[in-house]
Amino acid sequence: MEHVRWTVQPDLTEPVLIAAFEGWSDAGDAATTAARYLVDRWDTERIAEIDPEEFFDFSSTRPQVRLDDEGQREIVWPATEVFTATIPGGIGEVVIVIGHEPQLRWRTFSEQVVTVAKACNARLVITLGALLAEVPHTRPTTVVGTAYETDTVAGIELQPSSYEGPTGIVGVLHDACRRAGFRSASLWATVPSYVPGAPSPKAALALIERTAAMLDTWVATTDLEIASASYERQVSELVDDDEETSTYVTSLEERHDSEPGVVPTAESIAEEVERFLREHPE
Repeated sequence: MEHVRWTVQPDLTEPVLIAAFEGWSDAGDAATTAARYLVDRWDTERIAEIDPEEFFDFSSTRPQVRLDDEGQREIVWPATEVFTATIPGGIGEVVIVIGHEPQLRWRTFSEQVVTVAKACNARLVITLGALLAEVPHTRPTTVVGTAYETDTVAGIELQPSSYEGPTGIVGVLHDACRRAGFRSASLWATVPSYVPGAPSPKAALALIERTAAMLDTWVATTDLEIASASYERQVSELVDDDEETSTYVTSLEERHDSEPGVVPTAESIAEEVERFLREHPE
């Protein structure tokens, strides 16, 4: 059954599809913040959504009641929205998918995203993710890119994925892309494990910069850079107030500085993912 509700039928030329989902793969809200930032900064058009009815347990992800401009109540359901845009500079097009990680029927849900990719004739699918890791907030955010096909790895600074273990909708989506013949890649930003609940504009900024580099374009991020500096300052103030946390962060900084230029491997990121899933099973 087709669950994609089209507002506009796409007429695109081999765009790149970028997807981000709220949930376990979105530490610090970094992935969805990055995707929404691109939607806001680029001249996007909303072309479709995936009907949530079959994919969500609404007692867990509840719809919201809001008042419209005329004061009438309306129900806002969990949305998976699809946008299109021309990459600044006229060097291609993108499709951006933003939504919640569903609770139900992941294979069917992933097939709906693949349906969008087919309808748009996408040439590459990129997912954005973020995870909690043992990294200091005072250093540049590491973004690791992994890919699932050898030809995708070559030339765009990605590492082959050898991850084995628990996965989320991102992993299931990449499997669906592989089965459908789509090249796919995943970008993961690291968020300090000692600030798990705080939104991380710094990680979002790092994802945007890496995505822009892959698309050979540039995104104006001045306001996000200001938010990142404020985030770093506020976290530092909290860390300084707790001696144990301060000592821990100092040790992370020393470890980071003792290995300058060393980028975590796909395997080390995979180990962090495994640890994160074990500690956060739901």
